[in-house]
Amino acid sequence: MTTVAEPQTSFQEPSFLEQVNKNFDKAAALTKHPEGLLKQIKACNSVYHMKFPVQLDNGEIEVIEAWRAEHSHHKLPGKGGIRFAANVTEDEVMALAALMSYKCAIVDVPFGGSKGGVKIARHKYSEPELQRLTRRYAYELIRKNFIGPSIDVPAPDYGTGPKEMAWILDTYLAMKGDDMNAYGCVTGKPVSQGGVRGRTEATGLGVFYGIREACQHTEEMKKLGLSNGIDGKRVVVQGLGNVGYHSAKFLQEAGAIIVGIAEYDGSLYDSKGIDIEKLMSYRKETGKTQGFPGAEGYEDPSQALEFECDILVPAALENQITRINAPNIKAKIIAEGANGPTTALASEILLERGAYILPDMFLNAGGVTVSYFEWIKNLSHVRFGRMEKRFDQSMITNILKSVESITGKKFEQSLINKVATGADELDLVRSGLEETMIQAYNQIYESARTNKVDLRTAAFMNSIDKIAVSYKELGIFP
Repeated sequence: MTTVAEPQTSFQEPSFLEQVNKNFDKAAALTKHPEGLLKQIKACNSVYHMKFPVQLDNGEIEVIEAWRAEHSHHKLPGKGGIRFAANVTEDEVMALAALMSYKCAIVDVPFGGSKGGVKIARHKYSEPELQRLTRRYAYELIRKNFIGPSIDVPAPDYGTGPKEMAWILDTYLAMKGDDMNAYGCVTGKPVSQGGVRGRTEATGLGVFYGIREACQHTEEMKKLGLSNGIDGKRVVVQGLGNVGYHSAKFLQEAGAIIVGIAEYDGSLYDSKGIDIEKLMSYRKETGKTQGFPGAEGYEDPSQALEFECDILVPAALENQITRINAPNIKAKIIAEGANGPTTALASEILLERGAYILPDMFLNAGGVTVSYFEWIKNLSHVRFGRMEKRFDQSMITNILKSVESITGKKFEQSLINKVATGADELDLVRSGLEETMIQAYNQIYESARTNKVDLRTAAFMNSIDKIAVSYKELGIFP
């Protein structure tokens, strides 16, 4: 007797864009907006797919593929980073642009969402090659009117940083030198080129503020079996890039115990805690994290996701937590520092077992928030704090002297020096970021409680409502 084996079916997770749209549809169904308006909010308005030549150092010509997606124009300019990655796709860029639209709405930053991607493995190119291709990409955006302080404002993302933003600015100045607001064409620039203090650590600091605020809510912490506050909580961070490092740094400074780290070369675990600054120094010296003294090392970078901890911060790339590894994740709080680190199916699994997910579209909004501050600085042409710092210092000093006069008691000069200080740019930027993240979390939290949904669905609902209001007030929809 011959038996015929049943055909094997392989399950494939939905694409990043499909997952974003699935989450949108779930939230949209709970709103009362007309279908046509919801379709407009969901749609990606325009995508520029380009191919351009770049001369390599050896004289050869390579054709580079790149994109810029503008998801929504309900507010202008558009806002979104540029990533350099070998696996970047049009769908990914469109998904990230959509998340930017929703993210800006959540934190009340008046931008539409956009995103850019250049399909390269950055490490394979020399700095002169990177500069040539960055400038050519900027030229293509300028030529098609896809960049400008009132049109679309890029920023750093995976694989890019202040250096690339300075090259883009210089290219824009060369072509649009008569634009007095030209420095607002891009954010994340070096401070010397119109950047703002605090931008480098903004996303990681925003992650910290978001986690800290969530941990202040007694009701939710009780459900999770955790005490209030950050102090003593065990944290695992995936990714030691800009976002992961700063998230870990600020959490550790607040009293958290960093028990696990995941990097491209493997995972580290130490129940007593990993000193982040010492680990960063070790990596700088050796070029790796494995072998760090006192920590257990594992070859698999994804193993850290399954370590015992209270808070897991995936701060690498999308689709890191899937339906395959979600059942093994033990963290009580999933704090999404990266964009789309948790697939839709994985989110359902985690929520069913009672995990508390702080969604990416809220938690990593620190970068675009401080980019907004930088853009305002560029348009106003004055550094934050320049006008009021000394005045504030003088006013506080006068108040202290008045108290001395009334009480007959003198303050120590060291105390006066500590108290009587005006806010400088970094103080104001961090204060604005802290206020933004706290306010946004509480809006989402109240929406989640009112509608009896998870935080991600609540965040989508809030953003849909805010974008819908913009379209209605513009007269586009009745």
